[in-house]
Amino acid sequence: MSSLTILIADDEAPARNRLKELLSDIANVRVVAEAKNGKEAVDLAIQQKPDLMLLDIRMPLMDGLEAAEHAQKLTPKPHIIFTTAYDTYAIKAFDLNVIDYLLKPIRLERLQAAIEKVKTIAPPSMEALKPLQKTRSHLSIHERGSIVLIPIEEVIYCRAELKYVTIRTKEKEYLLEESLTHLEAEFGEIFIRLHRNCLVAQRAISGYEKRGDDTENLQWHTILKDVPETIAVSRRQQHLIRKA
Repeated sequence: MSSLTILIADDEAPARNRLKELLSDIANVRVVAEAKNGKEAVDLAIQQKPDLMLLDIRMPLMDGLEAAEHAQKLTPKPHIIFTTAYDTYAIKAFDLNVIDYLLKPIRLERLQAAIEKVKTIAPPSMEALKPLQKTRSHLSIHERGSIVLIPIEEVIYCRAELKYVTIRTKEKEYLLEESLTHLEAEFGEIFIRLHRNCLVAQRAISGYEKRGDDTENLQWHTILKDVPETIAVSRRQQHLIRKA
């Protein structure tokens, strides 16, 4: 029987060591990576393609819930088991779904039972946990059979084009399979809608100017930091210029 490959993510080294000790007593499992935060966990999952990710919920830089969401875009999807020291945190939601969790301090019998369960079911959807998640710190992009994490703070604008959204950073463009409406709802404090098909990061705006072929057809355009292109401002959104 092949071993179940496992990635451990916890910001506390003693907690990671405790899990490794427990796992060493379970047959046919193998730890292939360990991470100190959610971002590192996703990066290692992209490299190692583990069968199972043991994710602490509360971690710096990126929490376990967001890491799990990004990891679900991997092929094949890893199984997820959350670990938490907070018995009230998200447990009601977990109990309503097939998503498993382990309360700290983790007991060998409970860990073994969770791993046995993983072996018999398909990786569950993380959709039910979305209401529990904070605003994401990163977007995850499908690219060349893998995923790329884009920090929100590096996104200059998001522009809807057919069924995709173009994500523009200083370096390049990416295609994201999410709706502009969903992005606006989640990141409304970071981006403003300057056109029906475009959200622009407020910190990336350096100013506005009118452009056009003649004086009768001038239109306001947004001047952006770090990139040469401009974003046209729709008539409906021109009140934002007066506030700027």
